Amino acid sequence: MQQKVSIKMRFFFCLWLLLFLVGCQSQPNPRPNVLWIYVEDMNDWMGAYGDHTVPTPNIDKLADQGVRFDKAMMPAPVCSAVRSAIIAGDMQTSIGAHHHRSGRAGYEPVHLAHSSVPEQFRQHGYETFNIGKDDYNFIYDRRDFYSLMPGPDPGHHAGFDGAEFDWATRLGQSGKPFFGQIQLRGGKLKIKKPPVVVDRSSVTLPPYYNDQPLTRDAWAKHYENIHVTDLQVGDILKQLQDNGLLENTAVFFFSDHGMGFLRHKQFLYDGGLQVPLIVNWPAGNDKIRTLGQVREEIVSGLDIAGASMGLAGIPVPEHMTTRDLFADDYRPREWVISARDRCDWTFDRIRSVRTNRYKYIRNYFPERPYMQSQFRDRWKMTKEYRQAFNQGKFNTIQSLFMAQAKPAEELYDLQNDPHEINNLAAFPAHQVQLAQLQQVLNQWEQESDDKGQYAETDKSLAEVLRYFGDNCQSPECQRYRDKHQLSGNLASPQ
Repeated sequence: MQQKVSIKMRFFFCLWLLLFLVGCQSQPNPRPNVLWIYVEDMNDWMGAYGDHTVPTPNIDKLADQGVRFDKAMMPAPVCSAVRSAIIAGDMQTSIGAHHHRSGRAGYEPVHLAHSSVPEQFRQHGYETFNIGKDDYNFIYDRRDFYSLMPGPDPGHHAGFDGAEFDWATRLGQSGKPFFGQIQLRGGKLKIKKPPVVVDRSSVTLPPYYNDQPLTRDAWAKHYENIHVTDLQVGDILKQLQDNGLLENTAVFFFSDHGMGFLRHKQFLYDGGLQVPLIVNWPAGNDKIRTLGQVREEIVSGLDIAGASMGLAGIPVPEHMTTRDLFADDYRPREWVISARDRCDWTFDRIRSVRTNRYKYIRNYFPERPYMQSQFRDRWKMTKEYRQAFNQGKFNTIQSLFMAQAKPAEELYDLQNDPHEINNLAAFPAHQVQLAQLQQVLNQWEQESDDKGQYAETDKSLAEVLRYFGDNCQSPECQRYRDKHQLSGNLASPQ
């Protein structure tokens, strides 16, 4: 009797073991690692996007073996606002992080009312890290965001450059999934002897630029920086490969906004907003390519956060407005909103609505020129550019950006006018399209509680004067000086 029971027990044990092994074999791949290769100030002038001025084999391979997004538009054209939005999973205008390099000191601090993207990953068992600047326009404890190399203090120094460490070796040995960010200088690189030199005479400038030597030189240097960035991407991919991480790592390659040129960075034309966005996950090709290897629909850079969480199996929290680009029920956006607010000491407020074909821009301070006092004024290129304009060397199209005032509204047919130089806002034939996009923006501002519609407080203005002093000659700064009987950059929290 005991022998029969023993045989029966062995039979059931073997059956259980067989079913267990079969079940294990049918389990999906373990949760992927997620790595953001986050590039500064760079447009999509790469082979993957049809521009072969400089070789970009590593980026091209990412696209060839992954998914390329052809119309990725960022929520802002300046780094801190973009980075704040993406890491929070919500528009910078909704969380009060819309003014460039603000909300991080003791004057008018901004606090997130909910958890961030890295905190979501940590809550789901991921290691997290960021090598390079954070640049978030709110107060936070870096130890809550990043489990690896969180920095020397809990400080809210939103420009903190994360320390270098042997991330790939460490994570390859740990066995835990990770969410990481590696920041590359991209368009901000300063290379004395680039490995590939672009012939300055071969450069073709867009029609909205006057052809000045330093402008042409900077344009060529941007291509050279793109090539160096590609080499850096290749090194990152090799580190993943050498440590057995490449196959199951979802790599997101993207830029925070367009190049730092006039009319690009800090402005809402496509040159400032459209960025390369490539996602590559060898073990998850079937998942990320469900909607195609090339995605031609317009997408928001804000959705990088939602897509990253989605691939990791983390539900997008209700408090976030980011969307999962790879979700089974994903529906393309009909439009993407972008916003530009104060940048350093340059006060402005601009909003845009971008559809697949049209761009609507609303300038809330049309009486202020595009070229009002700004951080680029100290550049030799900017000085040369202004001098050429004052000498009457610009044609009508090139002079648009140098005007003493902006149009209150701009409307462009991007299909027929990709450089956004023919403003159709006043044309009778385009009034229906204009009215539709006006309504989209009006409704969005109300529903999202766009914080840009509220004037900055005295505390915020005191912070501007404290850090930028006499650089700020805007009416806002002058009113503060008059109100408090100050001169120069003397200011203190009120």
